[in-house]
Amino acid sequence: MSVVILESEPIKGLRLEIAQGDLTEEKVDAIVNAANAHLQHGGGVAGAILRKGGYQIQEESNAWVQEHGLISHAWPAYTRAGKLPCRYVIHAVGPVWGEGDEDIKLAAAVAGSLRVASQLKLHSIALPAISTGIFGFPKERAARIILAAILDYLCTNTETSLNQVRLTIYDQETLKAFGMAWAEIVAVGRGDRAEG
Repeated sequence: MSVVILESEPIKGLRLEIAQGDLTEEKVDAIVNAANAHLQHGGGVAGAILRKGGYQIQEESNAWVQEHGLISHAWPAYTRAGKLPCRYVIHAVGPVWGEGDEDIKLAAAVAGSLRVASQLKLHSIALPAISTGIFGFPKERAARIILAAILDYLCTNTETSLNQVRLTIYDQETLKAFGMAWAEIVAVGRGDRAEG
């Protein structure tokens, strides 16, 4: 079970949180998978989701790619969640560091994930630190982009069905990077609070 470290209410009735824990154990409507364009879930977050959720997630991913083609940064796919405690997995393609336009692609992946959740009329979503693992995106930079993209989406899409957006971070180094970005972007004038 994850532990909420920071939370804020940037828009009335909507909680933005940073939690430390295991994304695959989040009891939210959807979790976001840091996927590749082919939706082949082998390593990192994707591999953990497949191991815990079951092969049904890969089967649905294969069917999605067969019907819709490769996944872009801005247009994530989604599948049911198999044995996971959530209802859906939203598969967002984060950029590989060094491929070019990484900042724009990462922001698009985050906004696209929130858009899909809203289209599905979901109320809660948990995202990982997209692209900061095997894709090599620098953690501090990614943290600022991800938080800014979330706030931008929520402030410009006030009719969203979402009322809880959680960033679930596993390791201490990434958590520290997100804590620093939170202080720069979210905490300024937003009345957030630290837990425990």
